[in-house]
Amino acid sequence: MAELLQLDEVWAGYGEAVVLEGISLRLQEGDSLSLLGRNGMGKTSLLATLMGATHFVRGSMQFAGQDLRRIAAHARAHAGLGWVPQERDIFPSLTVQENLTVAQTPGPWDLKKIYAMFPRLEERRNNMGNQLSGGEQQMLAMGRALMLNPKLLLLDEPLEGLAPLIVQELLAIIQQLTQDSGMAVILVEQHARQILPLTRQALVLERGRGVYLGPSQPLLDDPALLDSWLGVAAH
Repeated sequence: MAELLQLDEVWAGYGEAVVLEGISLRLQEGDSLSLLGRNGMGKTSLLATLMGATHFVRGSMQFAGQDLRRIAAHARAHAGLGWVPQERDIFPSLTVQENLTVAQTPGPWDLKKIYAMFPRLEERRNNMGNQLSGGEQQMLAMGRALMLNPKLLLLDEPLEGLAPLIVQELLAIIQQLTQDSGMAVILVEQHARQILPLTRQALVLERGRGVYLGPSQPLLDDPALLDSWLGVAAH
């Protein structure tokens, strides 16, 4: 399996404020990573750094054999990075189908495949984005990112604020993505025990630094260790 993402001693932040300090990680093609930590520890900032939305201080980032810093922020989606932000950022005045197709790129993920994974979106395909429930908007945001046919999908707290039944539905979909799609996935989520079983690796951030990088299973096997880093978020 070829290496897809390589970060070495990455420091980044906003303006003069440094948020990430010395982050290093490796991600193979088709691999999966849980990105964990308490609120404000740098998880979203790491995803934003990959997408070119922070001030890069120093270090190196390689993606699919390219220096990621040399790829303009607006071009990173077409370079193979798919981002589903916490805010979802769907287009409220476009229909579901228009949201899905507005920036699609050729590849295995097309409307047919998206509708098969998210049947509710097909039922709502003619509804405007602002006519959807929170769970449906999250499905739409994920479906739109998949229509870019990314090599790496970044999911920032996709379960936040959703009803339990929708959470279970999305967890099953995320499991399909991490295990069967051949696409790499980085998943940020507060509820570590829900997502660690879905990913092969985990990175725990504490005040912008990596305090654990390794297989997900040892964190599940050691509740005390997990709780020391995440507290109530670990449960």
